[in-house]
Amino acid sequence: MTEPGAGRLGCVLDRIDRANRQDPHQEVVDGQSLPREYAYSLHMTRWLFAIEEAPSERMQIACRAQHIERWRLPRSDYPEGRKDYYEWRQACGRMHGRRAAEIMAECGCAPDECARVETILTKRELRNDPDTQLLEDVACLVFLERYFSRFYEEKPDYDWEKWLRIVRRTWGKMSPRGHEAALKLAGQLPEHLQTLLGEALA
Repeated sequence: MTEPGAGRLGCVLDRIDRANRQDPHQEVVDGQSLPREYAYSLHMTRWLFAIEEAPSERMQIACRAQHIERWRLPRSDYPEGRKDYYEWRQACGRMHGRRAAEIMAECGCAPDECARVETILTKRELRNDPDTQLLEDVACLVFLERYFSRFYEEKPDYDWEKWLRIVRRTWGKMSPRGHEAALKLAGQLPEHLQTLLGEALA
């Protein structure tokens, strides 16, 4: 049995990291090539500590496990279309929640703690649960900082109105605290994305 406290948290985070380092896809971070979902988990952890002064252990675990082993359930397993996209996202959330709970149990976490993190990762209570809202804020900030520009370039078939809808939907998922952090970050984006954000939020 793993000792409680920092040792237990360290066990969980280490096992999540080991799982995510198996990702066959790569992302370059500060000139270093890292497994993509491992890199993503580090971005999530960094932003969690940026907007939450003393995050709980469950939130550290949830943020680190937000995309755990996502490559095992690729988007291509589902048909194209908005409805199928959301079904894929929900399936991913369930998978991430189960996997995080399994690792927590292996590291000696109590069943109610495991279930709590699983609930946060499925995002079933986004509007009513502060922990789930914090996870969503962090995820949106990571997307804005690290992936928005690339996503925009990969979708040349999206017209301006569709981009406005995407930005507004993302903004609608965030809390006032998330909005504040996002507005500070927006000035670092390319000019065309700043224009998009400005029009979407006007």
